[in-house]
Amino acid sequence: MTASASPSLRWGILGPGGIAHAFTRDIRLAGRDVVAVGSRDREKAAAFAEQYAIPRVHGSYEDLVADPEVDILYIATPHPFHHAQALLALNAGKHVLVEKPFTLTAAEAAEVRDVAAERGLLAMEAMWTRYLPHMARIREIIAAGTLGEVRAVMADHTQLLPSDPTHRLNALELGGGALLDLGVYPVSFAWDILGEPISIAASGRLGETGADTEVATIMVHPSGAVSTSLSASRASGPNVAHIIGTEGRIDIDRVWYNATSFRVIGPDGTVIEEYRSEISGRGMQFQALAAEAYIADGTLDSALLPIDETVAIMETLDEIRGLIGVRYPSEEED
Repeated sequence: MTASASPSLRWGILGPGGIAHAFTRDIRLAGRDVVAVGSRDREKAAAFAEQYAIPRVHGSYEDLVADPEVDILYIATPHPFHHAQALLALNAGKHVLVEKPFTLTAAEAAEVRDVAAERGLLAMEAMWTRYLPHMARIREIIAAGTLGEVRAVMADHTQLLPSDPTHRLNALELGGGALLDLGVYPVSFAWDILGEPISIAASGRLGETGADTEVATIMVHPSGAVSTSLSASRASGPNVAHIIGTEGRIDIDRVWYNATSFRVIGPDGTVIEEYRSEISGRGMQFQALAAEAYIADGTLDSALLPIDETVAIMETLDEIRGLIGVRYPSEEED
């Protein structure tokens, strides 16, 4: 069954923050059914519900996951809370689509995966970039051999974000740092194109709170291909990506992890193909449609980002953090 042909599930929004607004707008554009929203701040949840005409409002996450009208929850809170909230939802019998990074650590991700499997439910990472149409076309081009042997992948995710040490992005106790907020995109992209890295090198700069502000990685993958990434929270860069092969390359335009355009370019500079995204909304609906399809067909796992790969990517992020010297307070307690 294709995503678009799947019956609509009843969605609940756990955490009505900024990204939840984008997600809700997009899945409403796709005709999906958002029936409930929950927050520890009932007034915030009520304002969100009023904006999107959501009929059910809950002033606690416990009440939201217990709502019998909800089939699947989109978890959109800051990532240190994903683990506990995903387990809360799964143990209440709800499927979960969890914002990236999926959890704070690989150990947490593995526990969510295992509970989902025990309960017969979908637990899926909301790495929405993988589900965008331009990424689907890129995978087709690579599979067709148009690029020849893929030798390298390069991508950056660099933004000028708040430097206030009390801001979530800079607070270690809240999982702050450029790597988990931004670097997860290019690291996951390298995995998607080249597979699991067999070696990882990383360097970074830490801010005044100990959270990482810039991180650069070099990874070698099973074919021998290399990938490089740069994530930064104190400066805005090009936010483009490149896939380089022996017979051609793909240049993905700014902002590469959003719905955008790309060109396939031959070794002599000839443009072989040009692709321009034409979608409604930001594009966050494609991951939701895929989640509904995986539930409808009983696979209960993503074909584009299996839960085992999500856990393994978290292991990669754990290793990168170790190389640059970032450790969260919650890890000290383990």
